[in-house]
Amino acid sequence: MAGTIQFNFKRYEKKYMLAPDQLARVLAGMENHVRADGFGRCAICSIYYDTDDFRLIRASLEKPVYKEKLRMRSYGVPGDGDKVFVELKKKYDGVVYKRRTVMTAADAVSYLHHGAGPAEKNQVCREIDWFMRSCRPAPRVFIAYDRTAFAGVEDPDLRITFDTSLRWRDRELDLRAGDYGEALLSPGHILMEVKIPGAAPVWLAHLLSETGAFHTSFSKYGAWYTRNILGRRLPEPAKRSEAAGKGVRTCA
Repeated sequence: MAGTIQFNFKRYEKKYMLAPDQLARVLAGMENHVRADGFGRCAICSIYYDTDDFRLIRASLEKPVYKEKLRMRSYGVPGDGDKVFVELKKKYDGVVYKRRTVMTAADAVSYLHHGAGPAEKNQVCREIDWFMRSCRPAPRVFIAYDRTAFAGVEDPDLRITFDTSLRWRDRELDLRAGDYGEALLSPGHILMEVKIPGAAPVWLAHLLSETGAFHTSFSKYGAWYTRNILGRRLPEPAKRSEAAGKGVRTCA
């Protein structure tokens, strides 16, 4: 059900970089097939964790068969006692697996930044503990964006999201510090994501083809790393491109 909090995901996630005119056509074409998601429009705020030498994102950018990341996420800017998610997100052979646990923002910072275990540990916490011991990650970047989300009418498991105003900062790496940051993309880029357990419905496949929206490879954390840590500016992600990958093993 749209708006219901999930703690475990297994699904395909496809990304499309749209221009404003494409966005308008996509929204018009899907109007009778989707409804507003229960979370509606909100700011998504995340802190990404990595090793001192950015081993996780470097491996991820090589497009391996298996990759994983750790992040802390909130919907809006939380206070000390507001709930946030601590998430392990893995991708294997094109399928995304996400496992997350919820705790207060204050407890999450104590847990991930200072090594203080949560009051109650579940299986996801034990997996995060293992990840922390294996990789010894630290907070590296804050990334936020404004998201509008929809869920399928015929298939409630279908989610379509549109992200705008992608922004980042590498200081004040605390979700409670606000959602400000520098622009990650130039104006006019809208990131669309289609999330579904299986094949996309026929109406959506036709709509994407008719509007010239083609699957592209884009990682928010990867884009920040490439343009800031590597010290070079790459071209904006193509709005009309096909992605291909290769398989290598990552750390964890």
